[in-house]
Amino acid sequence: MSTFSVGFISLGCAKNLVDSEHMATVLKAAQVRLAPSPEAADIILVNTCGFIGDAKEESIDAILRACALKQTGPCRAVIVAGCLIQRYRQQLQKALPEVDAFIGLDQLDEIASVVRRLEQGESGILQVSSVARKVFNPLPSRIILTGGPFAYIKIAEGCNHQCAFCAIPGIRGRYRSRTISSIVREAELLLGRGIRELDLISQDTTRYGHDLNGGVDLPRLLRALGKLGGRFWIRLLYGHPAHVSDKLLETMGEIPQVCRYLDVPIQHSHPEVLRSMKRAGGAAAVRDFPERARRLLPGVTLRTTCLVGFPGETAVHFNDLRAFIRETQFDHLGVFVFSPEENTVASGMPHQVAAGTASRRRAGLMEAQQEIAFRKASALKGGDDMVLLLRAGRRGEWEARSAAQAPEVDGLIRVKGLDSSAKAGGFVPVRYTGVAGYDLRATAGMLRG
Repeated sequence: MSTFSVGFISLGCAKNLVDSEHMATVLKAAQVRLAPSPEAADIILVNTCGFIGDAKEESIDAILRACALKQTGPCRAVIVAGCLIQRYRQQLQKALPEVDAFIGLDQLDEIASVVRRLEQGESGILQVSSVARKVFNPLPSRIILTGGPFAYIKIAEGCNHQCAFCAIPGIRGRYRSRTISSIVREAELLLGRGIRELDLISQDTTRYGHDLNGGVDLPRLLRALGKLGGRFWIRLLYGHPAHVSDKLLETMGEIPQVCRYLDVPIQHSHPEVLRSMKRAGGAAAVRDFPERARRLLPGVTLRTTCLVGFPGETAVHFNDLRAFIRETQFDHLGVFVFSPEENTVASGMPHQVAAGTASRRRAGLMEAQQEIAFRKASALKGGDDMVLLLRAGRRGEWEARSAAQAPEVDGLIRVKGLDSSAKAGGFVPVRYTGVAGYDLRATAGMLRG
């Protein structure tokens, strides 16, 4: 049994959270205690994001706060892991001498040995490979950090796309899929533990299996998961419009466990901007995808993400995007402002858009989407649905989500009228009664007449 405890600060996307869960599981298997909070830990592990400027700043702030606890709290050492150190391994070690250990994306399984070395008084540890190549299969005793009856399953690692704005391929390496058997086994174990929503993630989920032999693809994986049987949800997150095939849409409609939900970032609508972004499929894929998805998968919920302020984006380009958003009526939408990232094509492009202009465009696009979202949410009033209970809230309410809502990003449903038998992970019928900001209100039970 280790004499030190480890507390986690996990930043960034769900893929990073899976990495944190894997490290926590490795530590527990090695009999290293997990602290209830970073402030109570002997060792603080900061799992960083290094995707864009804001994320990098957040990561650095978290590292500095953790290091400050070595002076004021029980903390005796700080470990930095994740994308930021993978991307800036040489620079960070020099810039942050107060950090005791750095580990890269391929070294997740080595976390317990790093903790042992810190216990023995060692510091200045750097275990980061130059290129990320591994793909990890979670241990059977995997720790879940979502705080609810849902879990993320990372079905692949890395990315082969060469989008001009994105640093991910240089950080996480080339695309590499897990086997169907390993994913199905993980899903089976999670369902056996009471998890009722399996959220499939990778940098481009719709490209799953293209690097494997034997015709492995996402539809084949979905069919294998559907054969597990029982009542649960499968949700697809982080796709690409050029890779949403008719076969995938038809398969989604045939498997009852698969949510009719697609998260597919389009980034932009104008062909000139998409061409500059080096987005596969270009404008044709972007404009074809929503109509085709709604035709082949009736009732599908569509989430997308847009990027404004890309170098060379003019008012005409932005107006085209805003018009496309209003025309297409996505159910959910997020907007990012372009961040010039080192070692990406876009960082050196001419005609950089002023930060203030990009921020105003983001606000304008979000305003257009808010009108759409409010109108869609209001139209649900009086309608019936089936929801997944997440946790008990205040004043007898429960927090829940529908198949049309992904974790963390699409709001919640606040349900009244549940009896004492209600529990997290249960599926219950509701009737929608109203809207509260980005959340919905509902009453348990489908009312008749």
